[in-house]
Amino acid sequence: VQLQASGGGLVQAGGSLRLSCAASGLTFSRHRMGWFRQAPGKEREFVAGINSSAGGPRNYADSVKGRFTISRDNAKNTVYLQMSSLKPEDTAVYYCAASERIIWSQLAFPNAWSYWGQGTQVTVSS
Repeated sequence: VQLQASGGGLVQAGGSLRLSCAASGLTFSRHRMGWFRQAPGKEREFVAGINSSAGGPRNYADSVKGRFTISRDNAKNTVYLQMSSLKPEDTAVYYCAASERIIWSQLAFPNAWSYWGQGTQVTVSS
């Protein structure tokens, strides 16, 4: 299984970025997908999760609600994270994760996920 995250970069506060995570080696449409982030010196934290179907339920961390949107294209085996109104505190390495069997109530727990991508750096300047 490979999860390849991309789309990170340097952006000014208030700007936008779209992250992508291309999956291979798994039946993408059967996996719930998630995004996490980890800032220097901090633990990895949940950002957003989406059910296996593109139109299915989504879940967001309170810190990103209303600013970030997770979506997926099962035909392209890709999950996205559209980030808007970015703040300096959003600066982190962003990771995508996949799991076929994760329980919805455990989305926020990194240990509950089966597969991880390599991460993409997002830096928001003030």
